Amino acid sequence: MNMHTARAAFGFDTLKTILGIPVLAIRWDEAITLLTRLIDERRFTKVSFLNAHNANLACTDQVFAEALEDFLILPDGVGVDMAAKLLYGAPFPSNLNGTDFIPAFLQASSHPLTVALLGTTRANAEAASAKLSTLAMQHEFVVIHDGFFSAAEEPAILERIARLRPDVLLVAMGVPRQELWIERHIDSRHCTLPVAVGALLDFMSGSVPRAPLWLRRLRLEWLFRLWIEPGRLWRRYIVGNPLFLWRVVKQKLSLGPRPAEARR
Repeated sequence: MNMHTARAAFGFDTLKTILGIPVLAIRWDEAITLLTRLIDERRFTKVSFLNAHNANLACTDQVFAEALEDFLILPDGVGVDMAAKLLYGAPFPSNLNGTDFIPAFLQASSHPLTVALLGTTRANAEAASAKLSTLAMQHEFVVIHDGFFSAAEEPAILERIARLRPDVLLVAMGVPRQELWIERHIDSRHCTLPVAVGALLDFMSGSVPRAPLWLRRLRLEWLFRLWIEPGRLWRRYIVGNPLFLWRVVKQKLSLGPRPAEARR
């Protein structure tokens, strides 16, 4: 199920298109309801999140952009909120960043689920599984493999996922590898909800610190991440954020927000 099918099936008909990528504009509770219904009805749906960095990548990587067309996309971060406000006059109803939203969704899901973890290092995946188990004790968490596997190892990994057939498969391999891997390898035989979660498992493991809550509430978590990992992230934020906003301004000037895109 892609964005348009899910929207039609469940009545969440509001989209905001950011740099050509349709993003679902729904509240936090509505998003939890949507994912819960998808699982209950076993509707295979790929899920990802759009932030300024992903949007920039999609502008220059056509393969990645085409892969995202088959995902249900949720809004992540202050950048896409600024874009929505510029293009549509209002930000997204909720910041559904995966680091906060996915654990909250799992906590809110009362029916016991099987949740598989794939990606990051083995140690971080195991630590994240233990942490998630304490947050959402009703679910079973299973570590499939770390994210550092060869092409020769893929068939065994896919076979293990298919045997388990989890309700949720959390794939943490970084952008765009995780989305491309899901697109190329995962279908309804493997799970119901494959979710591209980026650094979620690293955060959950405690190996990568989160910004203090007050900084997150100021929408400045990106600044904290830049301070923690300047060598890896300076290009993403110092170069990428202004580039993203420039591209959004270009969208505004060349096309403007089209009502058919905002609500259809």
